Amino acid sequence: MSAERPPLWPGDPVPLGATYDPLRGGVNFALWSSAAESVTLCLFDDTGAELDRVALPARTGPVWHGFVPGLAPGVRYGYRVAGPWEPARGARFNPAKLVLDPYARAITGDWTADPATSATDTATAT
Repeated sequence: MSAERPPLWPGDPVPLGATYDPLRGGVNFALWSSAAESVTLCLFDDTGAELDRVALPARTGPVWHGFVPGLAPGVRYGYRVAGPWEPARGARFNPAKLVLDPYARAITGDWTADPATSATDTATAT
């Protein structure tokens, strides 16, 4: 964990996504995944360089969540989600891949379609 940032708090499971809380002075992160074994929050600077990775410290039902004090609106982030690799059952967890937040209001940078980002497992497709 970065020495520049306070540790994560448990935060709240709702609303889903990243939500700035001006009263607590930080951002709450909440991601739904019923099959995940862990969720890691990755924070980036304006150039896209990764600054920090921290495990979301709480889970309420299928929602993983945490609150990061000191963050402001516009923070750049993504998730790495660990869980089972069972493509035949629809489970394709790979913590080596950065996952966009499905509740994000905006994304920065470029994204190019690639077979690695497809839900189809071309190695076993018939």
